[in-house]
Amino acid sequence: MDIDFSPEDAAFREEVRTFIAENYPKEIRDKQKRGEKLTREEHLAWHKICYKKGWAAPKWPVEHGGTGWTVTQKYIWGEENAIAETIPPLPFGMNMLAPVIMAFGSEEQKKSVLPGILSGEVWWCQGYSEPGAGSDLAGLKTRAVRDGDEYVINGSKTWTTLGQYADWMFCLCRTDPDVKKQEGISFILIDMKTPGITVRPIITLEGGHEVNEVFLEDVRVPVSNRVGEENKGWTYAKFLLSHERSGIAGVARSKRAIERLREISRTEVSGGAPLIEDQDFARKISDVEIQLTALEYTELRTLASESAGKGPGPEASLLKIRGTEIGQRITELTIEAVGYYGYPFRNGPMADGSNVFPVGPNYAAGAVPTYLNTRKTSIFGGSNEIQHNIIAKAVLGL
Repeated sequence: MDIDFSPEDAAFREEVRTFIAENYPKEIRDKQKRGEKLTREEHLAWHKICYKKGWAAPKWPVEHGGTGWTVTQKYIWGEENAIAETIPPLPFGMNMLAPVIMAFGSEEQKKSVLPGILSGEVWWCQGYSEPGAGSDLAGLKTRAVRDGDEYVINGSKTWTTLGQYADWMFCLCRTDPDVKKQEGISFILIDMKTPGITVRPIITLEGGHEVNEVFLEDVRVPVSNRVGEENKGWTYAKFLLSHERSGIAGVARSKRAIERLREISRTEVSGGAPLIEDQDFARKISDVEIQLTALEYTELRTLASESAGKGPGPEASLLKIRGTEIGQRITELTIEAVGYYGYPFRNGPMADGSNVFPVGPNYAAGAVPTYLNTRKTSIFGGSNEIQHNIIAKAVLGL
């Protein structure tokens, strides 16, 4: 989508582009190109570099360390990072917990929690889903029983993304089992070093360790770690999810993924000619590109609304649905483009040293793992089926 930028915005874009080119760590970029897994510190490195520049929190209010950028500047920042394929900051603290603390946390919590998120020194994970409470999140059973100035927490959480690295977890716990299920939940901050916490890996289909189960057994947490009022956690959870869903759309990074898909289709050959010259395949790319452009307009309208002081509303559900569907479609087309080169999951010889499968270009190595991993996006953050229900109720009044 072509947008007319002012000279000031054009100069800002050039400043951002230069900053990324000069400061993004080469060793991390090389690992990304090879499809290698990153360490904990590598995940955080770019965030910390941006923090030193004062650019870590474009969406935060200035009083809490935000940049004070205009909506257009935020858009440019996101787009340039997507073009450069930088590692995005961890969303759990920056985009999910921080807005909750700003809106509902105590002054002490704002002082103690927000600086660590901003600097990238404290890694947060999300304790929402449970084995029996995924899309029906209000059915959660993890209990927090008051014992003087502490809560004693027992239960389990699942699909805890990167919980193996986390310093803290924000967790939904049932504090009153005798009321309507949405009305008996509290929002509690838990230090992951607290005795009684066990983190066990869940190995996903592509062989990665991204998500975990977290077990809590007689975990004692100060009552002062509760955010807001007791039994009002469902209100805070919905507020958080609206911010999570708007961020899941990933428009800028999907734009870069389409550019990469075009680059691949110019290289790969079909019927003796570049794949991009295959009319059927070119039509598929154009179709998803049109859908993404429409979604981008919607995201810009949402950003403009937020800049006017309005939080994300039901349109966040629309962004989540279409953004994840488009992202999945791009990975499907990438698999179609690389063909059998994507089969071994990675470049190089097999574990036994053999080369049973053809060794393809770097872009083919990560195609299958990315495709498999992206299947989750239409489920997490509230499944797309649930988002359809939200739109039907909040927008259409059904």
